Amino acid sequence: MKNYTLLFLTIISSFSFSTYAQKAKINSGDKKYDNYAYVDAIKTYEKVANKGYKSEDMFKKLGNAYYFNSNFEGAAKWYGELFAMNTTVEPEYYYRYAQSLKSTGDISKANKMFEEFKAKSKNDSRAKFYKEDVNYLEQIKANSGRYKVEDAGINSKYSDYGSYVYNNKIYFASARDTGNFTQRKHKWTGEYFTNIYNADVNPETGNAGKVNKFKSAINTKFHEAAPVFTKDGKTVYFTRNNYIDGKKGKDEHKITLIKIYKATLDEKNKWNNITELPFNSDNYSVGHPALSPDEKTLYFSSDMPGSIGQSDLYKVTINPNGGYGTPENLGNEINTEGKETYPFVTNENEIYFSSDGHPGLGGLDVFVATIEDDGKISNVQNVGGDINSPKDDFAYIIDTSTRRGFFSSNKDGGQGSDDIYKFLETKRLKCIQELEGIVTDLDTGTILPGAKVTLFDNQMNVKNSTVTDNYGKYTFPVDCGKAYLVRAEKPEYTTKELSVTISKTTGKTTLPIALEKSTCKVTVGDDLGKCFGIKMIYFDLDKSNIRTEAALDLEKILVVLNEYPTMKLDIRSHTDSRATHQYNEALSDRRAKSTIKWLIKNGIAPNRLTGKGFGETQLVNKCADGVKCTEEEHQANRRSEFIITAL
Repeated sequence: MKNYTLLFLTIISSFSFSTYAQKAKINSGDKKYDNYAYVDAIKTYEKVANKGYKSEDMFKKLGNAYYFNSNFEGAAKWYGELFAMNTTVEPEYYYRYAQSLKSTGDISKANKMFEEFKAKSKNDSRAKFYKEDVNYLEQIKANSGRYKVEDAGINSKYSDYGSYVYNNKIYFASARDTGNFTQRKHKWTGEYFTNIYNADVNPETGNAGKVNKFKSAINTKFHEAAPVFTKDGKTVYFTRNNYIDGKKGKDEHKITLIKIYKATLDEKNKWNNITELPFNSDNYSVGHPALSPDEKTLYFSSDMPGSIGQSDLYKVTINPNGGYGTPENLGNEINTEGKETYPFVTNENEIYFSSDGHPGLGGLDVFVATIEDDGKISNVQNVGGDINSPKDDFAYIIDTSTRRGFFSSNKDGGQGSDDIYKFLETKRLKCIQELEGIVTDLDTGTILPGAKVTLFDNQMNVKNSTVTDNYGKYTFPVDCGKAYLVRAEKPEYTTKELSVTISKTTGKTTLPIALEKSTCKVTVGDDLGKCFGIKMIYFDLDKSNIRTEAALDLEKILVVLNEYPTMKLDIRSHTDSRATHQYNEALSDRRAKSTIKWLIKNGIAPNRLTGKGFGETQLVNKCADGVKCTEEEHQANRRSEFIITAL
């Protein structure tokens, strides 16, 4: 019995020692992970995991450590272990696991994870993009086959990325070993810190010469990357760790983030006066600068407060005196809850960028979008499978005159962890779309020539107008990927409005319109609004300004008044009984007058219109003061009438 007890105590002691050792290693791994030493954290965690230890937190961190280093095979393995535990995890892990699976080629399982992500994150823009673009792989395929891609000839066995061409030289970041025994390794990647290098480049072929280290005070013992030069060559913007004048800045967690710096060329042809930009901070990252062609705007990536996702694209005005405006987020048309980074702006009002939030092939993909005249971003498109891969593809730049350029990727077949590739774009990605359709009689199918068709944007601004030809056909040139509203109208037919979203690929979008014969015959004393089903003109609460929905209905009234120039209307506005009698009468009167004002502004003679607000004096049901009624019953009393007084 004593021997059994001793054996039992020995087993307990061994188990306790083993558990203690595992916990000690986990704690060690956590410290490395929290300090962004992902390579070291992976080694520590995997030693424990390979001995059979299972932990939701450890699997999350192992997956993340691989994911943040763009090793999607490793990420998929450990996220798989996480989900095998049947635990409820944050939606972000469904997205990361899906991205990792997609990068490893397991598209079927990746799509299942995306479906789970969409179900758990309905308000996440990434879920919305995937829901809207269920056939995104077909679009990417359609956008492919447009590039000739080759190794840039400047790569090493280390990380090389983030190129920029100025004055027939290519500048880029590299972690290559230059033989300096004092070089330090970055704990995140396990590679040396990057410096800026350059090489001569032939603008006609893209071929590069010998690589040299950029001899300048810009390079330090920390990371430097992503240089961009002004046209006169006297100013350069670049990304660097938070380090200047021999001092290293840290955030509240004692982590050194990145900032954008500016340097100027002095009379001795040396880069001096290195200063950080005023919107930098120790507590968030700002990096990857890009200049607009007129050099009046600087674009960049940041996770500053107000960002939508893990990193967003921003722009800031460069003032004539050398100062800067307030950074402006480019908005949710381009930014997602994921990462948007490495912007590049062309003289063709296009912005290229990389994202893992828009639908792609896995990791970061390169996208292009249009910069509208008002600065807004539209028509985001994946540039296709020649550039993009299941891995990270980023830092795309292009010369719009030669259609040659460079991009960076850690795709399979490269020399280092990241490599620079050169390309020739052989076919432009210019989406051209036409909206077409035939207007017919709903009952007979007869074509209707001479029908007026009007095109509105999603803000109800008129974009175009036409009349159907002898074959009942209409056509409009439209922008790819945009939403429109189309209105068709013809005498003796009820006006019809349809919404349509244009395809994001070149071609034609067809929208047939079938009009119903108007059965509404009106005479003096009738309510014209009933012909169109207009029960009420919508106003904001307690206000009398015309809303977009109201303008839509008033357009229908306007058409009839123009068709019958002798028709006169008395416009009557009514409210429900909630609020005081005096208040309701005044509010309804303002609304009636606002309706009349809108019609006059749109060309109707004032002597054809009268109007008055009746407040709650002409209720159509029992819902007077103090009577309990449903919302639907109250709504029946909130109505607008367009009584015909003359024809």
